[in-house]
Amino acid sequence: MELLVEYLAKGFMVMLSISMPCVLVAAAVGLVVGILQAVTQVQEQTIAAAPKICLVFLSIVILGGYFLKVLTNYVYEGVNLAFQVTPKNDSFVLPNDYFKHTHPFSAEMQDKINSNSSMNSALKNKGNIPWDKKATKHKIYVPAKQTPLNEPNFIEKLKIQGN
Repeated sequence: MELLVEYLAKGFMVMLSISMPCVLVAAAVGLVVGILQAVTQVQEQTIAAAPKICLVFLSIVILGGYFLKVLTNYVYEGVNLAFQVTPKNDSFVLPNDYFKHTHPFSAEMQDKINSNSSMNSALKNKGNIPWDKKATKHKIYVPAKQTPLNEPNFIEKLKIQGN
């Protein structure tokens, strides 16, 4: 289990190492454009968008090989972990009392079911529920309505007429 948590932490680090250069470039461009806008007193919001987009795209193009290498190493390590390391662990047998850990309140719920007489009788008589009225029972089988002979569609009419 610790191995999987460690692999998950490594995944977060891979995510940060891939996204951080792009985020830092966008922040730096935003800061520079913001200073230039403050100096020139041009307060246009769309001026900052174009340089950010261009420089983030350029950083992705420049660092794309590094990003690809980091991701492929992470995937190779995950495949190795899944197919080589994990099957060799010998803790595949569950302990005898695993059920009490997965359903910790089952005993309390069983006491409530036993104390409720209508629920208890419904569980004992599964086909005969005491609060279900005959009028509310639904039919299981409803025969299909017989439809009259259908008229032929346009193509069938043309074939019948010989056209």
